[in-house]
Amino acid sequence: MVQTDRLKPELIVICGPTASGKTELAIALAKRLETEIISADSMNIYRGLDIGTAKPTQAEQREVRHHMIDILPPTADFSVGDYRERALQCVNAVAAAHKIPIVCGGTGFYINSLLYDLSYGKTAGNTEIRHRYEEMAREKGNQAVFDCLKQIDPETAEKLHPNDVKRVIRALEIYEQTGRAKSEMKDSFKPRVFYRSFSVDFLRGELYRRINSRVDRMFQKGLIEEVASLKRRGITAEMQSMQGIGYRETMRYLETGGRMEDLKEEIKMNTRRYAKRQITFFKRDPELKMLAVDSAESMAERIMEQIG
Repeated sequence: MVQTDRLKPELIVICGPTASGKTELAIALAKRLETEIISADSMNIYRGLDIGTAKPTQAEQREVRHHMIDILPPTADFSVGDYRERALQCVNAVAAAHKIPIVCGGTGFYINSLLYDLSYGKTAGNTEIRHRYEEMAREKGNQAVFDCLKQIDPETAEKLHPNDVKRVIRALEIYEQTGRAKSEMKDSFKPRVFYRSFSVDFLRGELYRRINSRVDRMFQKGLIEEVASLKRRGITAEMQSMQGIGYRETMRYLETGGRMEDLKEEIKMNTRRYAKRQITFFKRDPELKMLAVDSAESMAERIMEQIG
């Protein structure tokens, strides 16, 4: 049950598209609240992926303690369910120290897994249906199962990640047993905590300029060398860690060749497209408050005023 009568939130979310200044804002706010940050970024979890992820620097991590960063080798797979299990432990530990946890990132599926109780009503499970889709996932991959859900219930599919196989299959079970889409059921997404959510309201053109500049800086810092080093260590293009924007394109460039300028432009274009999807995703949050662009310090002060 959401405790709307409480003055202060149990959790604060700093979300939004890539290159929108989330890390800087979260750090400024965490200093004021004397609290800690839980990363909600599906690429920051991997060790050795630093430049292409724009991961918080060691200096920034010394300023404020960060969780869910550098927790896995780049050979590992990691699902939304895995994230929820480990990140909730971090959230609970911070809260137990009488601090308000700050969740910061642009992976909406990760954030939703912490904010919402993804209930599936009282529809009983069906072992036969579940095993059929589990077998499909093993033989054809998680995306094949996810595509089945997109065909029958695109609204629920938008709220889940293809690797969150357990919940994807559960939604398919419900449909096959009831003939109703999971999204039609009243108890779809229930907030599990009283939270406040904030994002920086950049004009689209300015955000795209920031994205282009960030990509240029990544190349200057050695993105190609970083990916080449991963490749020499046995990391392949098929691994989950190499599906992130910047890594998959650079891995292909190293394997097939081409012009570096074309590689840069491809990464910029793909990042802008991803940012557009992120904006659409986060604007669905009824609690989201957009902050007028200002310095991180000023925006942190405005958040402090809003949360009491």
